[in-house]
Amino acid sequence: MENLENLCLKVVELSKEVGAFLMSEKNNITTKDIETKGQHDYVTYVDKTAEKQIVKGLMEYLPEAGFITEEETISKQGETYNWIVDPLDGTTNFIHGMAPFAISIALKKDDKIILGVIYEPNLDEVFYAWQASKAFLNSKPIEVSKTSKLDNALLATGFPFVDYSKLEPYMQLFEWCMRNTRGVRRLGSAATDLAYVACGRMDGFYEYGLKPWDVAAGSLILQRAGGIVSDFSKGDNYLFGQEILAFNKSLHSPFAEVIADYFE
Repeated sequence: MENLENLCLKVVELSKEVGAFLMSEKNNITTKDIETKGQHDYVTYVDKTAEKQIVKGLMEYLPEAGFITEEETISKQGETYNWIVDPLDGTTNFIHGMAPFAISIALKKDDKIILGVIYEPNLDEVFYAWQASKAFLNSKPIEVSKTSKLDNALLATGFPFVDYSKLEPYMQLFEWCMRNTRGVRRLGSAATDLAYVACGRMDGFYEYGLKPWDVAAGSLILQRAGGIVSDFSKGDNYLFGQEILAFNKSLHSPFAEVIADYFE
């Protein structure tokens, strides 16, 4: 495999190309273009076409790699390398003509994420990192915030829209955050949430019910920006465990203690 930095920069350019396609189609979506995958879970021809474009580019860069993709436009398992792709994170925002939405692309080597790219085309912002690198936003290094107290923290989360099994403790935790932090934002794109924590716009992010393609790229970018990523129990099962805590170093443990009161 070629140099990871070079590979990452190729993926950055690919994400921008596909992002231009997303923006070109943003105002063309009609009701007949929207398919329902599940309750409140939508997909359009734009998601599927964007994923095919991404897969085609990635296959040229690393032919031996397999894929884990949201829209399942390809079925290929790599022995060592696997791309994890969300072609359009924030589809509901997209079909309503709202920002943000993002492209999220990560490369997994065995069980470890070694490259991550998130492109938010509305602001033309690309966040990226590779193994042992700094994290970058449009070529400039980024770091997580230095906020040290939860009562000064601005948090991000996502509302359950498929799995309501933990809704009651989630809403109790949400109330705690409303009362004890600077505020909670729900942007509608987990990849963007993670990118914003990585660059210090948000101080932390928590959510359950997420898939690997929602968090793979952002988890690496945030860690390379100096943050900490875990599951709710401070373990490392955030990629496939469907729950994530992503905070700066000062706030991760304090918030983990809070969330432990609501989620066992």
